[in-house]
Amino acid sequence: MLKSNTTSVTEFLFEGFSSFAWQHRLALFAIFLTLYFLTLSGNVIIVSIIHLDHHLHTPMYFFLAVLSISDTCYTVTIIPRMLSDLLNPYHTIAFRDCVVQIFFYLTFGINNCFLLMVMGYDRYVAICNPLRYSVIMGKRACFHLASGSLGIGLGMAIVQVTSVFSLPFCDGFVIPHFFCDVRPLLKLACTDTTINEIINFVVSVCVLILPMGVVFVSYVVIISTILKIASAEGRKKAFATCASHLTVVIIHYGCTAIIYMKPKSQSLLGQERLISVTYTLITPLLNPLVYSLRNKEVKDALRRALWQKPLLS
Repeated sequence: MLKSNTTSVTEFLFEGFSSFAWQHRLALFAIFLTLYFLTLSGNVIIVSIIHLDHHLHTPMYFFLAVLSISDTCYTVTIIPRMLSDLLNPYHTIAFRDCVVQIFFYLTFGINNCFLLMVMGYDRYVAICNPLRYSVIMGKRACFHLASGSLGIGLGMAIVQVTSVFSLPFCDGFVIPHFFCDVRPLLKLACTDTTINEIINFVVSVCVLILPMGVVFVSYVVIISTILKIASAEGRKKAFATCASHLTVVIIHYGCTAIIYMKPKSQSLLGQERLISVTYTLITPLLNPLVYSLRNKEVKDALRRALWQKPLLS
């Protein structure tokens, strides 16, 4: 039994996919485990190739490697526990473990939002100001932009975690989700959560609307610049470097905005869980597939690495 009284809760229970039949949970376990390994493998390959191949030692691929590392940490925070709960759906999570999970989930999730914004800015400088690109996007600037994204993630996570876990949960212990998240936890509080809802909304605006606005403005300028390129081949190459980033941005920001910007009254838990599966499993997998493995430079680097292996042995 859960250790709870009228004033506090020491453990939580994820509702997750417990309503599904055993056969369905087993099928989901196999699908999610496969996607999890593909995500880890894809991101590890990307980071390794970028590290080993000097042709990819550019700001664009530096940010891509950082995004892959962040995606890996983000996925590891949630998916192993979710897989375990699919096989053992009535296994509780300790209060402190829930705090740790939501802290790292928010840190790396918010970090990803700002990294995608930084990558959009990188494309803007590369296409709209190519002569000064190496000066503007120097090693120090890249390091500051990447560490700034992580710093914002840490700061926002601390604000959210402090806001949520300062609330009394009383006898509410069943989280209507498959991991510890802000909105499901706010539903369990046995006090007025208006202030916490406002904090969550303000953080969501800062994390989503601000980066989305920067990316949108960047791409308006980028597209207008590309259309002025005289060479058809030049226009095609410029569009190709932006298309993959835009695809990832739309999926990532779109799913996150649906969850965190939607009015509370319109929140459907089953729908939220389905969308959450998309941005916790599918989006981290799409990053290496859409943004990198379809990229000619990355594929060339992979070929070079495979061809050099027999020679080195």
